[in-house]
Amino acid sequence: MTGGDGGNGAGDGGAFLPPSIEAAWGLRERPSKGPKPGLTLDRIVDAAVTLASAEGLGAVSMGRVAKELGASTMSLYRYVSAKSELYVLMQEAATGAPPELFPPGADWREAMEAWAWALREVYHRNLWMLRIPVSGPPATPNVVAWWEKALVALKGTGLDAGEKISVAMLIGGFVRSDALVVADLGAAIAADGASPEDVLARYGRTLRRLADPERYPEVAGMLDSGVMDVADEPEVEFRFGLARILDGIAVLVEGRAS
Repeated sequence: MTGGDGGNGAGDGGAFLPPSIEAAWGLRERPSKGPKPGLTLDRIVDAAVTLASAEGLGAVSMGRVAKELGASTMSLYRYVSAKSELYVLMQEAATGAPPELFPPGADWREAMEAWAWALREVYHRNLWMLRIPVSGPPATPNVVAWWEKALVALKGTGLDAGEKISVAMLIGGFVRSDALVVADLGAAIAADGASPEDVLARYGRTLRRLADPERYPEVAGMLDSGVMDVADEPEVEFRFGLARILDGIAVLVEGRAS
């Protein structure tokens, strides 16, 4: 495969594109022939996504994906230079293009709320994506398209370009963090074998035994209030947190307007 070093600086002012970004944007030549007829980059990525969805990101390796495709490991390297590149392409495929989230001229808050909920759905459909380290700003077509939607939503706010990017990063980071907590708690509860209510009740009883009310009066009061006796749906915490972030952004927007 040509372009394996990821560089294409000759015609673009010396810019360097990593192999994964070149592949995502379709800027790399495909092998003219290979040892496994019918093997394509799309098939490799689809197989890796299917494997991650079924067994988690840790199950994804070049050898395992090759086995799922009935191909040799070396044949995959004609299309994908490394597992890190495969991760980028998997994330791009699973993210998909953003839907039509809001009509033109929609209120910025309503639009960003729709954006956040849609992004949350992407993460919850593909929890394995949360295990991929963040290695840089958005640079693949679908991820860039999601950023475009956020910037369009903020177009009439009076915020400058840097502030709009910061808002998108703030909300996107909150969505990712919330999904990660939900995924981790869900995995822990599943491993425990008990219901969420039982796990929460056990935690409350343990904390009551350990937290001396004289030393931790606020914690004791919280436990006595019964708020820890019932497990909230994950959407409740997400809705509360997102609303508070949007409240803060609204103060900034109003300040710009005045």
